Amino acid sequence: MERVISNATPLIYLAKADQLNLLHLIFEEIIIPNAVYKEVVIEGIQREKNDAFRIKKMINDGWLHVRAVKTHFQGGLRIHPGETEVISLALETGIKTVLMDDVKARTAAEIAGLSPRGTIWLLLKAVKRKILDFDQFLVALEAIVSSGFYIKEDIFLKAVVTAKNFSST
Repeated sequence: MERVISNATPLIYLAKADQLNLLHLIFEEIIIPNAVYKEVVIEGIQREKNDAFRIKKMINDGWLHVRAVKTHFQGGLRIHPGETEVISLALETGIKTVLMDDVKARTAAEIAGLSPRGTIWLLLKAVKRKILDFDQFLVALEAIVSSGFYIKEDIFLKAVVTAKNFSST
């Protein structure tokens, strides 16, 4: 099993779709930097977001870890502080896989030599590993999209076809 550092968006939308358990089933260790914790949990609870309470429970249960970042990645691209801390923490820890959905942040992660992956990738990985079947994938994908996750139509269709292929093997 592998370790991963996550940005806010995958956590928020997995929580909204009630699929946070996928992180625990796929990764040995899930880490978030302080800036992501502040954005997702502290500010989310202040706004009374249910997903924030679910993520906080994940931390309290010991399968999501919050870490401080010592140095800050300077990649030349202007990205959100949480994304900067995700990349910085990955570089500090040697963890190559980072969960993030923002295109500019993913580009910055690639420049830093990391492997950025997104929420849809995680759902597909769950199908490939037989954690989700095709119907469960569709329900999770629809829940994520209906709660505000933006995905281009062609990528949506490609994800559905890929999930169908994974579930057929």
